[in-house]
Formats: sequence, C-alpha cells, structure tokens
Amino acid sequence: MSRAEQPSRRSVLTAAVAAAAATATAAGAAPALAAGAGPAVGTGPAAPIGRAPARPVDYRAWTTYADWLGGEAHGTEAVAGLRPGLRIAAAAGTTDYTDPHKGRTASWEYATWTSPVHPLAVPATEAVASWNASTPAGTWLQVELKGTYSDGTDTPWYVMGRWAAGDQDIRRTSVDGQRDGRSTIWTDTFSVDDPASGLRLASYRLRLTLHRRPGTALTPTVWRVGAMGSDVPDRFTVPASTPGVAKELAVPRYSQEIHSGQYPEYDNGGEAWCSPTSSQMIVEYWGGRLTAAQLAWVDPAYADPQVCHAARYTYDYQYAGCGNWPFNAAYAATFPDLRGVVTRLASLTDLETLIAAGIPAITSQSFLKTELTGAGYGTSGHLMTVIGFTADGDVIANDPASPDDAAVRRVYRRREFENIWLRTKRYNASGKVVSGTGGVCYLYFPARPTAHQRMALAAVGVR
Repeated sequence: MSRAEQPSRRSVLTAAVAAAAATATAAGAAPALAAGAGPAVGTGPAAPIGRAPARPVDYRAWTTYADWLGGEAHGTEAVAGLRPGLRIAAAAGTTDYTDPHKGRTASWEYATWTSPVHPLAVPATEAVASWNASTPAGTWLQVELKGTYSDGTDTPWYVMGRWAAGDQDIRRTSVDGQRDGRSTIWTDTFSVDDPASGLRLASYRLRLTLHRRPGTALTPTVWRVGAMGSDVPDRFTVPASTPGVAKELAVPRYSQEIHSGQYPEYDNGGEAWCSPTSSQMIVEYWGGRLTAAQLAWVDPAYADPQVCHAARYTYDYQYAGCGNWPFNAAYAATFPDLRGVVTRLASLTDLETLIAAGIPAITSQSFLKTELTGAGYGTSGHLMTVIGFTADGDVIANDPASPDDAAVRRVYRRREFENIWLRTKRYNASGKVVSGTGGVCYLYFPARPTAHQRMALAAVGVR
C-alpha cells in the first residue's frame, strides 16, 4: 500500500467502534495515547489474576490427508504424500464465469470441497481466509466462507477470493458488494458491522471450488486452506512487553521506492508495493528463486525485477492494488516447499518466539510520521518485514519504504513499534479516529518445518 497518510480501505473495518470512540471523546472521555499509558482497555472480561489473557485469535487450517477426507467432496479427491492436498477427480458440473476484469465469459468444469464446521474458540468480529495452492494454466479456484452468528443465524456464502497464480485465464480478484446487513466483506476481510452490539461470528465453514478448462485433465491442487477469526480488544495503546530474544535473521533487502513509476498498471508502480516487496524478501530468505524465463517480461533496465514480478502476481484487480493479504500468502506458497498464512499475533513476544526459530514475519501497521522514530513518513497502511531484535529489545525491520536497498534495514523503538502494530484504533493526521490493524501479519515458512519451527508456530496458534 502507499505510504501516504490517506484514507485506507481498512479504515471501514472499525467504523462503528471508531464513531463510538469519537462520541466518547467529545463527552470528555478521551482515550489514553501516550506510549506508556498503561494497560489497554478492552471489551472482553479481564483475565483472572496470575493467568495470561486468552489469545484473541483463532487460526484453523485444513492441511492433512485426514483433513481433506473429513470434508464434503463433490468431484474432488484427497491426495496423500509428503504434501497432502485436494484436486479434481471428476468434474461435478460446468459453469459459466464472466470475468469482470477481462470482459469475457468462459465455461469451466468445477468440483467442490466444503470443510466441516469450525466452532471458533474466539467468537470473532473479523475473519480472514488464506490458502496455498498450485493452479496450472487453464485452472483457477474460488474460496468462500459461510458462518453462524452468536445468535444462531447464518451468513450467506461469502466469496473471499477468486484466485489463480497466473493472470492469463482469469484476473485474480476480491469481490465487492457482499453484505447481509450484519456483516460485510471488505476486500479480504469478513467484518461484523456493529461489534458494539455484541454480535459475533461463532463458527464457520470454508468451501473450495476448483475450476478447469472443459474436457481436460487439468486440476488445481490445494495444500492448505484456513481462516483466522479474531476479536481483538478496541484500544489506542497496548501494554508494554518485556524484551526477550536478541537475534537477527539474514533476510534479503529490497526497496519498493526504486520501482516508483514502473508498471503503473499494478497500483501505480512501486510506491504502493510494500506488500509484494516484503513478500519477495521472505520468499528469497527461504530460498525461493525466480527463473530468467519467469522474469523475461520485466524491462531489463529495472533493478530487482523479482519485485516487479511479485507485484504483478499479487495484484487484486478489484481492489486495484497489491496489498490483498491472502493473495500475498498464496503467492509465497507458489514457491516449492513454502507455506503462507495470514493471522494475527498477540505481542512482540510472539514475534520473538518466531525469530528465535528462524522465522521472519511481515507486519501490517499504520501511523503518523511522529509515531515511529526514524521512519520519516506516515502511512494509513504499510507492510514491513521484522527480521530480528536488538539486545535492548528494539525491532529490526526490513522496511521497503526506503530510498534504496542499502537503506532498507531499520531499527525501530520497541515501544513505538508494538503500539502502532497491535492497536486497533488511532488518530490520523486530521485528528479523526480510524482503525489500526491489531497485529495482522503474514507468516511464510517451510512446508516441512523443523521441530523448533513447529513449536514456535504452534506457540502463536499456527499449525
């Protein structure tokens, strides 16, 4: 996303809560803003003394052979092996799809798989699906979510994404205009319209629809599909954490800024490419490489052509940007033996747990120029890669919003960073209450992680 301090699509996610906060402020109940202002005030019950608060996030994924067998299949089959998956066995039917971004209607064979109902351990105000798959030319997939509210009523089937690794058969896209009067899909995020009402998403199912050209044996293969549900307390500030591990990972450094003006058809060029630039850094940290043939379309005069490639292949044609969270995770997982998920973390301690196991993370945050010392900019939504912590506990980040690759490595003050990343509400440059991302991050890791990595991932709720 752009570094500019301007309205973000994600500002709508907490609009009702923000309005309530603004009303409270006008009445004299101003929220605490100082970095050291003490514990955040949340909407949930306080944890008993001596017991850690419950994690406000529930991430569930279907990845194993038993998982795939456990769903409801219509034309799909489970595939065993080192990386179990789901594919088309025999088409369940044929459908026409009119691609709104290509202006073309085509017929596709399809097959479906529906997960069992997952009761959320954390009844959620928001949910984000993510998936890992291979879609050879001539194939694509759709991911949907259907939930049950805390009052027992159901949501419709919501489309969480129409996706292909390439861009020749369909244009990968989110779907606007999905709502039922109680919840709305904002690009890649399910959101309860009025969290203050107490309404929550209590459970959900996911549905995969795999498509292929009629009369062929082609098939997508899905290795992982899951969703993160969360109910992060509304807060302008978060409690300070205690520094833990001091470690830095050797993650490649790429600047989005050197791509300014390049390929403006992908969200006006590199100025807005923080998400794919961050994704490419971690993909290459894990050994992912693009071939000369894959990069042949990029102007040879451009440095770091792999960043241009990442922007093209994460681009959401409806959102008109490269910042679709699950599209970035899906892009990372197109590289051999790599997985990608979108979740929320609860603290910098969670990040330290991952870093100690050799797993960097991509964090999403928004802030004023004055709120992050050394950044030199303000933003309504920006992705950067956390690669380590100093001995004092400060955050070492590869920040793609840097003038060149050499300047990408930054050290940001721990207290400032954890607040701008974990809060759910903030004041923008105009003094208006808008949303924060509440700890959103992308995690990319090996398909067969080490024992230490598995333990670290499990500690932050990812299995």
